[in-house]
Amino acid sequence: EQGHLSSLTQIRCELFGSLALTGRGHGTDKAVLLGLEGDEPDSVDVEGIDERLEAIRTRRQLQLPGRDAPLPFDEKRDLLFNKRQRLPHHSNGMRFTALNAQGEVLFTRDYYSVGGGFVVNQDEAAEDRIVPDETVLPYPFDSGDALLEHCERSGLSIAAIMLANECTWRSEAEVRAGLGQIWEAMAACVDRGMRQSGVLPGGLRVQRRAPAMATELRERP
Repeated sequence: EQGHLSSLTQIRCELFGSLALTGRGHGTDKAVLLGLEGDEPDSVDVEGIDERLEAIRTRRQLQLPGRDAPLPFDEKRDLLFNKRQRLPHHSNGMRFTALNAQGEVLFTRDYYSVGGGFVVNQDEAAEDRIVPDETVLPYPFDSGDALLEHCERSGLSIAAIMLANECTWRSEAEVRAGLGQIWEAMAACVDRGMRQSGVLPGGLRVQRRAPAMATELRERP
């Protein structure tokens, strides 16, 4: 958007505070590399992640969206973990800096991971953007007891109550399609877990137990 893509020769990514402290253990380094290549969390080919990361690290190159030539990327130089520093608005901060061949800064931008899968930029983080949702729901509740009371009065199940509330914001078809996508992602995750052996990612060398457990259950009469 800034028109610097043709002049770009280096991109530096910095993680700050708790995002840096938990970075590799939580796979943040992997997410940054794949994100720079244009992948989205809900559409990335999970089966191909390891192969993609291996290619990036072996070739020491990134393929940025909208750029024909690959961009040199030295992970030790260009992906920094600033564990003792933090950005002003949140402990989970990250900074991306674009540089040209002379080492001059073309553009820099800060982002914050604020929980729930949401990422905001520096301008959004500086504002008070928490606005109460005043949507009127057919079955409002703020406790389990209130939810059960709606079920008793209406004769509807919890699932039906939740569907009615969700349809306040979107159509039933959209709700069901979204639920289908979530279910497919969860089922695929379980399937991969039962097929993959070795150790879990994260550095703690925890042995995967799901494949053996799945095999044992299948062999039971």
